[in-house]
Amino acid sequence: MATVTFYEKTGCSGNARQKALLVASGHRVEARDLCHTAWSNTALLAFLGGLPVMQWFNLSAPALKSGEIVPDELDEATALALLRDNPLLIRRPLMQVGEERKVGFDATAVAAWIGLTAIPAGNLEGCPHPATAPSVCYAQTGGGSAMPCRFDEGAPDAAVCCPP
Repeated sequence: MATVTFYEKTGCSGNARQKALLVASGHRVEARDLCHTAWSNTALLAFLGGLPVMQWFNLSAPALKSGEIVPDELDEATALALLRDNPLLIRRPLMQVGEERKVGFDATAVAAWIGLTAIPAGNLEGCPHPATAPSVCYAQTGGGSAMPCRFDEGAPDAAVCCPP
């Protein structure tokens, strides 16, 4: 099996799932911290070259979600400068086996590249965030005591209190 140099955001649960899948498939993973690597344009382009600029970016990054950065509006030089200065903007993981490099974790593509024992359903590239829990607050009852209330959406409002 392959030795995979795996550039990750340390502590990312999505990257942890990806590494576990690689290891379960018999690969050796050498994890490296994406944020503590000195990236040059040449090093980044070794992974990203040939892809549209939009595919270079981590679409879950707050600056992209807020619209502060719009990758489709960037030229290559500006995009590389942004990625170099803020590695959390880089689409993860970056993987290298020998001289071949890939960006992102499309399980089908990884299986075709180096082999996986299984291809799990769902998007393995995104961060698995639990569903947002409903808000729980306390409302004062007519007798003056506190009653827990759940609010499924929106701001807490005693008029729409749902007992938990």
